[in-house]
Amino acid sequence: MASPEEVRARPERRWRIIGGFFSLLLILLIVRLFMLQVLEHSASVATVNSNSLHVATIPASRGLIVDRTGSPLVTNVTTTEVLLSRQQAYLNPSVIGALATVTNQSVKTIQNDLTNQQYDPYQPAPVMTDAPASVVQFIKLHPGEFPGVSVQGVSQRSYPYGGQTASQLLGYVGPITGAEMAANPTAGYTTNSVFGKTGVENFYQQYLRGVAGTTTIEVSAQGNILGSVQKTPPQQGDTVILNVDAGLQKALDGYLANDVAMVRHTVDPTTGVVPPALNGAAIVMDATNGAVLAMSSYPSFNLNSFVNGLSESTFKGLLSDGAFTNYPIQGLYTPGSTFKLITATTQMQTGVFPATQLVNDTGYYTVPGCLQGAHGCVFHDDQGQGAGLVNLPMALTVSSDYYFYQLGYLFWSQQAKYGETPIQNVAHQYGLDQYSNIDLPNEVQGRVDSPLVRIALHKAAPKAFPNDTWYTGDNIEMAFGQGSTAITPIALADAYATFANGGTRYEPEVAAAVVSPTGKIVVRYGPRVLGHVSLPASVRDPILQGLEGVVQNPSGTAYGTFQHYASFSESVFPVAGKTGTASTGYSPSGQHLEPNSLFVGFAPANDPKYVVVCAIAQGGYGSDAAAPVVAQAFDYLYKHPVKPVVLTVKNQVAPVTTTTVTTTTKPATVTTTTGPATTATTATTTPAATTTTRPRVTSTTTTTPATSTTGATTTTNKTG
Repeated sequence: MASPEEVRARPERRWRIIGGFFSLLLILLIVRLFMLQVLEHSASVATVNSNSLHVATIPASRGLIVDRTGSPLVTNVTTTEVLLSRQQAYLNPSVIGALATVTNQSVKTIQNDLTNQQYDPYQPAPVMTDAPASVVQFIKLHPGEFPGVSVQGVSQRSYPYGGQTASQLLGYVGPITGAEMAANPTAGYTTNSVFGKTGVENFYQQYLRGVAGTTTIEVSAQGNILGSVQKTPPQQGDTVILNVDAGLQKALDGYLANDVAMVRHTVDPTTGVVPPALNGAAIVMDATNGAVLAMSSYPSFNLNSFVNGLSESTFKGLLSDGAFTNYPIQGLYTPGSTFKLITATTQMQTGVFPATQLVNDTGYYTVPGCLQGAHGCVFHDDQGQGAGLVNLPMALTVSSDYYFYQLGYLFWSQQAKYGETPIQNVAHQYGLDQYSNIDLPNEVQGRVDSPLVRIALHKAAPKAFPNDTWYTGDNIEMAFGQGSTAITPIALADAYATFANGGTRYEPEVAAAVVSPTGKIVVRYGPRVLGHVSLPASVRDPILQGLEGVVQNPSGTAYGTFQHYASFSESVFPVAGKTGTASTGYSPSGQHLEPNSLFVGFAPANDPKYVVVCAIAQGGYGSDAAAPVVAQAFDYLYKHPVKPVVLTVKNQVAPVTTTTVTTTTKPATVTTTTGPATTATTATTTPAATTTTRPRVTSTTTTTPATSTTGATTTTNKTG
């Protein structure tokens, strides 16, 4: 083994190793620089720019909503909003306290606004909406006390006819939710977007929203805003022209609200009970094309509450009262005798019983061959009073239950000839168990009782629907609108409109057209036929005679009501219609609940133009509670005939100009909606003008089901 002195030193080898290592590092560095400067040059530039430039949106003013004559129902007004820069608030914390004092808010409230992630972090946060002139003036006169504070004009919804006119029909708007953004991933929404929550505002969101503008902001590496580089102005949304007549709508709202208030303070002379009149709905339609001329719901709410903000407790109270339920399309009501139109049509189409043949209505009907004893075999008219000898027209005029008990029995006992569900089949043709396809969100589908429906209801809710077997008594109940049948007022209106016009069922249409801010027609909606009911004169005439008698014959169930509430002469403006008084079951204590009150009519009866329906849950007799609303509506229509749709729009509002980067208005305290938005919006531009129809919006909400007797073989029906 060699000693250290004998080992030969090799310094040149160490230098070669060190030199090779650094040469390799240099080569790698050169390669990386080549990739960054040459191969990845575009990507590198984009990365740098994205870090230094931030694109913020400028909300567009929403389009108007106007009635058929161009009278504005929903417009925009410019209000002043106070904003605070987050950067300046961080550098000058005292500005928060100063701003809290002048705006009469707490420091915590303003701090919450600054940390609200709904607002873009590179834009000033709104800390006060609808600021009074005194606050704005003070801020402008003392700029040194308010560094980073700015004011700007913002657009918010306004209601020329008042916030309580057509509330459920028009709907309200609010800040977009995560679910709404997720449902419209390609529509260009941001966290600052405003979205229609209910009604027309929701269904026509894609047209009303407009096209947002943009502003490109330069931001330093430290996150400081250096200035605005480029701006693209927003484009105002399109105007939606409704088929609704604003004057008629306001009048109908008043008729319904006043009627419910009256019913709640009037003793039912038959039962001795003051009806609770839980809720109500009223609709006016054009029988010739399905246009919705007015639609009212009760209880209601004030649309201005969602502009000015409402407390959580107030919101929960309105929600609990059912104020956000649009009862014309979401309320389910046992139809009672209004369903007799369906059974009478089936009778005349099949010939099961001649319309002219007299039947002796004794006040109670005993099921032939019944073996269950008197209790299970007898059906009573209201109060056990019979109408005497009646044919089909008179049975409709006086609302003879006995007559329709017999029809229910005849159809069930002759299944071999007419099938198991002849009445239900005709009800389907009239659309009572279908969606009407109305252009409003969250419509509820009705149902017509049948053996299959009974089984399905029992399977879904065995406690609420304990019987799953269909008996003769069930067919008798169904024939005069009882049992588990529950329908919406819009479906009932559409069914009577179908009869009135001779058999064509139209899709109810709230909107007539969409027009751009420049006046160009974007979309024109034409009548859409959904189906037909065979109504030759031999079928229709006897039924029409009976419905005319309801209002015009002194024996008719609504004759007295129209004599009291309508000022027109029946010889000049004849009305036909049908009352409905539907049993709603028993209370937990075993007492009879007040019946549902319904009335539906059309006029002029000899050349139908208008159909009007009213339904009041647990309102009492149809002639007492619902018929007055319809009579007053026809009185208004006689004095103020509905004018044609005007496709030119007045009072177009120009987009709002702002002094700073525009942001959305501060959200109301509560932004919860009564149901998820269901209108899909997939584009921010409007299509070329066209005449079109709309796809149905699938219901995603539920309402309280109608209460009805089920599975009974003995019943006492309310006349009317």
